[in-house]
Amino acid sequence: MTTTTTRGFVARVTDLAKSYGEGASRVVALDGVTLGLREGEFTAIMGPSGSGKSTLMHIMAGLDSPTSGRAFVGDTEITGMSDAELTVLRRRRIGFVFQAFNLVPTLDVRANILLPFDLDGRRPTADDSRRIEQLIDALGLRQRLTHRPHELSGGQQQRVAIARALATRPDLIFADEPTGNLDSRTSREVLGILAASVRESGQSIAMVTHDPVAASHADRIVFLADGSVVEDTGRMAAADVATRMLAMETVA
Repeated sequence: MTTTTTRGFVARVTDLAKSYGEGASRVVALDGVTLGLREGEFTAIMGPSGSGKSTLMHIMAGLDSPTSGRAFVGDTEITGMSDAELTVLRRRRIGFVFQAFNLVPTLDVRANILLPFDLDGRRPTADDSRRIEQLIDALGLRQRLTHRPHELSGGQQQRVAIARALATRPDLIFADEPTGNLDSRTSREVLGILAASVRESGQSIAMVTHDPVAASHADRIVFLADGSVVEDTGRMAAADVATRMLAMETVA
């Protein structure tokens, strides 16, 4: 089932297509996808390798452009925006959490968290500062603020990445396999933190993952196959997600 209404969407795409190459070597990554990400919701995007889930995330985040179709962040159409315009939009309205953490190795924890403000050429407001201090405490980073990334565990580095993504109160956070480099216990902690940010702060999160356990933390799961949305459902138990993914892998 695809979404047709635009009400309450923090981001959406309509009739989105993306292909690479031409002629016999042409590869279709997305094939007419229409999808909306709702405000205050944790959405998992799943599918077999090559299903188009990462391409969809990259286009919705303004990191890639479609071959055809339209993409919006809120009411702002981002298809056709210049690189400079997209850079500003991403800094101010979108947060990112990646599998590889992407922390700056020469900066300590506090400086990494504040990096989005520095890149945007502004200082945190009093409200921003209060929120950042709350995030630091909630994520257990208070004793690590002067440490650099190489002095942190993988779970601590991912917590810093989450704090950085949440610090500017973005409209939407994209998480690309955020637990891929973490052990199972730390993965559960990180997923719990992401889910809590949705419940308590009204953040919107879209997470690309292949992990059924990670997807089970989401409010909504969107399954892609061969560049199309094949199912759009509510919360599912990890075992049910695994069964669905196995069936999709078998068909693929």
